[in-house]
Amino acid sequence: MTLNEKNKINNLYNIEPIEITIQEKQEENKPQKEETKYQKKKRKEREKRLKEKQKKEKNEKEKFDFDTEVVIGMTNNNKQHQKRQKQHIQEKAVTDKNERRRKKRNRRIKRIIKWTSIIVIIAGGTTFAMVSPIFNIQEIQVTGNEKISADTVISLSGLSKGQNIFRFLSSNIIEQIKTEAYIQNAEIKRSFPNKIIINVKERKQRFNVEFLNGYAYIDSQGYILEISSNKLELPTIQGISTPENEVVAGNRLNQEDLEKLEVALQIMDAYKSCDLDDRVTSIDISDKNNYSIYMESDKKTIYIGDGSSLGDKILWIQAILKDNEGVEGEIYVNGDLTGNFKPRFKAKV
Repeated sequence: MTLNEKNKINNLYNIEPIEITIQEKQEENKPQKEETKYQKKKRKEREKRLKEKQKKEKNEKEKFDFDTEVVIGMTNNNKQHQKRQKQHIQEKAVTDKNERRRKKRNRRIKRIIKWTSIIVIIAGGTTFAMVSPIFNIQEIQVTGNEKISADTVISLSGLSKGQNIFRFLSSNIIEQIKTEAYIQNAEIKRSFPNKIIINVKERKQRFNVEFLNGYAYIDSQGYILEISSNKLELPTIQGISTPENEVVAGNRLNQEDLEKLEVALQIMDAYKSCDLDDRVTSIDISDKNNYSIYMESDKKTIYIGDGSSLGDKILWIQAILKDNEGVEGEIYVNGDLTGNFKPRFKAKV
């Protein structure tokens, strides 16, 4: 091995080169004489340095392959360490993946067991509820009714005692009850284990409507509640345009009459604000631009116009009624009160 190669190795492992001076070499080549104390000391130091050098070279030979300069004890160890580390990472990834699969499978199994149990419980409970006599209806209670009797409501519902409390749809029962014109809505409640409560909301009679030789009773929404020959103590609506064949209990006035009915309700509200609503006998809605009101107790007909400015008009009506109390005649407030029109009273001749 060359000197340069040795120096490379020395530099790699920080081995300090041992320098032998020229003087020492010359002393070695001189013929041996009787050594002085100084020479003996120098020789021993030189021998010691040589031994140390040989020992270091021997150790380096054990660590190095000087022909290829490959670090046997280090390079291969690093490669093996990297290989083991890579293998460990791969094994850990596989282990983690298997663990995730196992947990996912366990969660799936738990969900299946959970939902299966729920389904079984529900199915068992439903079967028991449908066949057990504990849930047979023993009482049917009707609330909220005034016009329609409880027996009529129960008959319309189709429910009966002894029937299973679960063997019907509430929506179907409600629709059957609502076939009665007076019933606006209904609610069905099951009071376990064997009671049914039917709560109804009824429509209220608001006006008479002149119809043929009798009257039709309607509510504030224009629903026809009943046909009768008797007149109720309520204001009468005159001049509807709904065809006679459509005036049937359960039906509703046509759209034109509904729009006029809305104005009639506004008129009644304006009269109520002055405590005059109880004195209204009838409202003629045949002309939507000139509604007329008849007050039988005052013996006066009032032409109110199209229903605009009702607040101002009712004040004029109130004042004219007071000034002409007991005098039969007609009141005209059917003009534009913001213009030159002036309300007036015309006594009957």
